[in-house]
Amino acid sequence: MKQNLLEIRDLTKIYGGGLLSQSPPVVALQHFDLLIPEEPAQIVTIAGESGSGKTTLANLILGFVRLTSGLMLYRGMDVTRMTKAETLTYRREVQAVFQDPYSVYNPYYRVRHIFDVVIKNFRLGSGRRESRDLMEDALRLVGMKGEDILHKYPHQLSGGQRQRMMVARAYLMKPTLIVADEPVSMIDASLRAMILDIMLKLRDEHNISFLYITHDLSTAYQIGDEMHLLYRGLTVEKGSTMRIIENPQHAYAKDLIASVPVPDPAKKWQGRIQMADENEATRHTLSPRPVYWEVEPGHWVAEG
Repeated sequence: MKQNLLEIRDLTKIYGGGLLSQSPPVVALQHFDLLIPEEPAQIVTIAGESGSGKTTLANLILGFVRLTSGLMLYRGMDVTRMTKAETLTYRREVQAVFQDPYSVYNPYYRVRHIFDVVIKNFRLGSGRRESRDLMEDALRLVGMKGEDILHKYPHQLSGGQRQRMMVARAYLMKPTLIVADEPVSMIDASLRAMILDIMLKLRDEHNISFLYITHDLSTAYQIGDEMHLLYRGLTVEKGSTMRIIENPQHAYAKDLIASVPVPDPAKKWQGRIQMADENEATRHTLSPRPVYWEVEPGHWVAEG
């Protein structure tokens, strides 16, 4: 029987609201469920507008924040109860690619230092030659060469080069899962296509799954296998990415997809954006656990 790579059950994260806090708690994510199988590798999209809980989910999976309640299992092991050795393995096998390629690198170190730290801390190479081969292999995957960038400082690289270098650093660890938080939102269209192609290659040729966090439904449609659509911390629709975008069932999903302009200059976009009340977004009461109904096999929609 095949085990799951990542399984999340009824995950909830609440910020604030402690005994010493004067402000009400903020429910950032609630009653979230997710399943990523070990094989075949998948690109699971977490989509939604700003404030929907996407980055909170990424931070929970990466261990940057602690969950309030729920269960998160990696290969059957409770992530919150791992031993030191299990945690080290988890941190090696679950990697991250962040949104901003300009702020994740220390400007005082050359590019080679970024790879050297990873190789040293996780004991990936036994000598300079083997370490260099590992770097070259990772850089080759993203269309770069060590002789062109390893001696440079981060500010000497373009945004697209830095983002590809971040993907190469993640691949260097030979992960099973990469959490990609808006990885193409700050680079131009040509490089965006390159990053997406690299993600597909890693999925298809290296069996690396992705948790692709985005507000861009067009890129989600391009590469996503499954999708979870979030609205203010709650999942309103989940299932096949193609089915959700081509045949949305929930009212919020319909409005969100309808707001995407048609790529035809002859057709003017006539939509209007209605901004939600900011005070409502910081509600401090948990909503009841949503009831899902299956509209098609594998396509679930929250009631309401």
